[in-house]
Amino acid sequence: MVKVKICGITSKEDIEFIENFTVDFLGFIMYPPSPRFVGEKLENLLSAVKKAKKVVVFVNPNFEDVKKALDLGADFIQLHGEESPGLGEKIGFERVIKAFRIRDELRFEEFEAWKRAYALLLDTYKRGIPGGTGETFNWELAKKVVERGYRVFLAGGLKPENVKEAIDTVKPYGIDLSSGVELSPGKKDFEKIKKLFEKLEELKN
Repeated sequence: MVKVKICGITSKEDIEFIENFTVDFLGFIMYPPSPRFVGEKLENLLSAVKKAKKVVVFVNPNFEDVKKALDLGADFIQLHGEESPGLGEKIGFERVIKAFRIRDELRFEEFEAWKRAYALLLDTYKRGIPGGTGETFNWELAKKVVERGYRVFLAGGLKPENVKEAIDTVKPYGIDLSSGVELSPGKKDFEKIKKLFEKLEELKN
């Protein structure tokens, strides 16, 4: 069954509600320009997670900041910038999810440098925005990455209404949702969360 990652979590209330469902990963943003930036709240939020794997998301971080997140209990570090594979090596590739923003073609040589990462996350390219665009990209491209044998999280514009089609098309390892299950940036919509897991339940039948 496809893994479910819900990103952009900013409150304990959202964690508690989401963990009523079978969620595999919860993501916390440590990128100050993001409206979902958690900053000093990171420690309290990570400690509130009871079941899901904890993913902390950075954009071009230094290793000290990453190490701090790992020391606070992060299971995975998601890198969303132009980080070098050397940083992945230092963190430990098995704990790295490397994000790539997809335009209209694939650059497999870039993926190859990160083939030892836990997974690749494919998101929509939008100039000046490292992620969380709320827009989809051509899923046929993501499908090609999966077919090459990469473990892929599909992101970008996913919502309860299109997850079934996305999973059927791409057959990813996991799906990653943020704005598609929100009331506003950083505040999750409990009705949308419920609807998402209802849709996923339908896929099992």
